[in-house]
Amino acid sequence: SDIYFLFSGLIGRSWAMVFAAGGFKVKLYDVAQEQLTSALENIRKQMKELKESGFLKGTLSVEQQLSLISICADLKAAVEGATFIQECTPENLELKKKIFSQLDLVVGDNVILSSSTSCLLPSKLFTGLKHVKQCIVSHPVNPPYFVPLVEIVPHPETDPSTIERTYALMKKIGQSPVKLNRETEGFVLNRLQYAVISEAWRLVGEGVISPTDLDLVMSDGLGMRYAFIGPLETMHLNAEGISNYCKRYRDGMRLVLNTFGPVPEFSGEIEQKINQAMSEKIPSVPKVLDARRKWRDECLTGLAKLKKEMKSD
Repeated sequence: SDIYFLFSGLIGRSWAMVFAAGGFKVKLYDVAQEQLTSALENIRKQMKELKESGFLKGTLSVEQQLSLISICADLKAAVEGATFIQECTPENLELKKKIFSQLDLVVGDNVILSSSTSCLLPSKLFTGLKHVKQCIVSHPVNPPYFVPLVEIVPHPETDPSTIERTYALMKKIGQSPVKLNRETEGFVLNRLQYAVISEAWRLVGEGVISPTDLDLVMSDGLGMRYAFIGPLETMHLNAEGISNYCKRYRDGMRLVLNTFGPVPEFSGEIEQKINQAMSEKIPSVPKVLDARRKWRDECLTGLAKLKKEMKSD
């Protein structure tokens, strides 16, 4: 069966590689033909690099995976025969709504229409579409090739079979799907992330700790745990189970949580202070940022490999 990706930007290319690794036929659609050609070149280059470093996903060779990916500059032709369409346009509500209303006119009744949005709610994106039952958000985490989580978020009218089929498909290509029972601002990943960011911001702002040390608390502390187990299992293991943890730490947790400050503005003096510290460590110029991102992706690749090994033991 075929999978189609709308738009050949960064996320579209990553998704295409993940699906091709899973053995699925992929069509990339974009309005600009030159975008498509360069996307294919880019995918070829990335796959060769992954092969060389031993991190290519799936059982198929680079050539076999590449042969599964084709490009198409005509929307109607692109969606023909599709079973799953993943929209990867920029985070712009009007643009996404326009795309989905165009798709709504040309798709049949059993294709899944999925959006990669990281923050737009399904009710904002899909309300009023004829095929709303077939619409869902599948939010990947950057870069999806190495970070497997996908948040599956339904519209209130999404059919349960749409959720199940999307979940099964994500599992099949080796991602780690999670189902949200209903939509909520920021979904789950960003709500957790923003809770951490907001307390980090306050601690630095109040002069408790320097920006670089704050990051160390996460990278060499909490983050090491969280790479393998979540906050709830952490509680469970750090006492004789959850109930015992609550009994021991309930009062202390509430005491600390009640001292949390208001939601920060994320601007002004504190922004400057954090910006200065980060820029000293990693100057905000494309070349340096790109090198650091490449290093980050290599770390994630190594971690993904380790996690796999730990599972199979």
